[in-house]
Amino acid sequence: MELSAQLGALLQSQQYILTTAESCTGGGVSAAITDIVGSSAWFDRAFITYSNEAKMEMLDVEASTLNAHGAVSEETVTEMVLGAIKHSNANIGVSVSGIAGPDGGSEDKPVGTVCFAWADDSGWSKAATYCFDGDRHEVRRQAVEVAQKVLYEELSQRVQS
Repeated sequence: MELSAQLGALLQSQQYILTTAESCTGGGVSAAITDIVGSSAWFDRAFITYSNEAKMEMLDVEASTLNAHGAVSEETVTEMVLGAIKHSNANIGVSVSGIAGPDGGSEDKPVGTVCFAWADDSGWSKAATYCFDGDRHEVRRQAVEVAQKVLYEELSQRVQS
């Protein structure tokens, strides 16, 4: 069974409804999820917020956060995921923002840098930054996988405890 289907089964068994807030993946996470038959039972909506304006307008990301930390930061993706949950019917979410390349990188944030955040409506949240190798397609593919995999691992631990 593929990762998206496994994640969906866990979400459904724990009565979670998922939302996504995506930038560099451009809807790739939500596309992987909605490829699964029956995903409407555990997926509400996706926010594709490529521009900073979209992040602020749709997800309530603060201009001060973007100015201080940039769009590709754990601070920004945390605000993105919390905004996605707030503006949806979901109770758990994932957000992604990164530099897929080939341009746009810097010494501090090279091409391949992708920030993620996961949160639920009970106060749990987690943020992480990865630096992926490969071309634009490969960076985005790996980001889609990590966005789902970390959430799957978290929900699996909840079942075991």
